[in-house]
Amino acid sequence: QVQLVESGGGLVQAGGSLRLSCAASGRTPGITTMGWYRQAPGKQRELVAAITSGGFTNYADSVKGRFTISRDNAKSTVYLQMNSLKPEDTAVYYCAAKRLGTSSYDYWGQGTQVTVSS
Repeated sequence: QVQLVESGGGLVQAGGSLRLSCAASGRTPGITTMGWYRQAPGKQRELVAAITSGGFTNYADSVKGRFTISRDNAKSTVYLQMNSLKPEDTAVYYCAAKRLGTSSYDYWGQGTQVTVSS
């Protein structure tokens, strides 16, 4: 099993920045792609950004140019640097990880709240 623990959420004014971290523990050698999802009230959970074990990244159109995902494989940690934040970025952000040999996200963190005030 793998446990994911997020940190770094909080309240920030529009235009500000936050950096989220997600530390994985347990059977971490079995982790491949890691990603960040978010869910705003009344909306479906959406993929914000993902990064493979080799460092390939993809982003939702709404965050391209503002958010950067990165990972430190030695620390089994993934980061999400969020700049130029907008009120519409307000959501609970979840870290997720895929297990080797699967195409879906098998492991999820508990979520961290990000609130952007206007």
